[in-house]
Amino acid sequence: MGTPDFAVPSLRRIASEGDSFDIVLVVTGPDKPRRKKHAPPEPTPVKKAASELGLPVYETDDPASPAFAAAVAAVKPDIIVVAAFRILPPAVYKLAPLGAFNLHASLLPAYRGAAPINWAIIRGENVTGVTTFFLQERVDTGNIILMHEVPVLPDDNATSLAEKLSVAGAALVAETLRCIASGRVDVRQQDSGLVSKAPKLTRENTRIRWNSPAASICDFIRGLAMKPAAWTMLEGKSMKIYRALQARTNVEVGGMPGTVLVHEGRLFVSAMDGWVEILQLQLEGKKIMDAAEFLRGFRQDEYPDPLVLV
Repeated sequence: MGTPDFAVPSLRRIASEGDSFDIVLVVTGPDKPRRKKHAPPEPTPVKKAASELGLPVYETDDPASPAFAAAVAAVKPDIIVVAAFRILPPAVYKLAPLGAFNLHASLLPAYRGAAPINWAIIRGENVTGVTTFFLQERVDTGNIILMHEVPVLPDDNATSLAEKLSVAGAALVAETLRCIASGRVDVRQQDSGLVSKAPKLTRENTRIRWNSPAASICDFIRGLAMKPAAWTMLEGKSMKIYRALQARTNVEVGGMPGTVLVHEGRLFVSAMDGWVEILQLQLEGKKIMDAAEFLRGFRQDEYPDPLVLV
């Protein structure tokens, strides 16, 4: 059971070991417009992969419905594997006699919640990982089966890290299945004293706070790139920022955080304790562009002095 790109390597890995595992059903979300609001409906990445593999697919946007439970019961699964899907009710996950387990993109109990990859980078972690755990009623709290660490590199963003974790996760899913099938499962409880949260990303919590340290702003930006992207406001227009660096410049920081500086053909914004250099951005209604391209069309005399991002 899964929906986005993150779940696809796990599906393909299980399917590649057909001598050991028989996928009797793939569950995913329904077709819907995915690129633009009014575009034609498209299948989920998991549905696309399942179709390529010739696997049966069941689509649902309501895992709590009796019809869904009946559809799962009809295929008599031994094990249910979940990767980036909806919250399953006990009526579904208890249908599998060998259990239902989830692949989570963190080292649980760290970063429980909807956006573990993003928040690990935002919080400046240099190590994260993937965890498999048995489902229980409270989300992300089940007993841990296996874990695998993955380094967070300085140039990683949420997109690149998700790709690495999806590949590591696929290997962990296969290993977890082998452990369960052989009866060699040594689970352990999560340590409630080590819990941290990874809440759902919203318009409000993805806005850049320029009165933060420069290093944390850069982590914030890469932790949200390329989607949904950190954002700020430039003279009443929304601006998404995809790449930035903590800057080293001889120009002293003055004025309020968010003050814009164009210096030697480069774009800087003041933070609490220094400058952030903006490398890639997208102004509302425009395409994604490098800062140099943006500055070629930027006329300072059209904006107030000082210009401040908020």
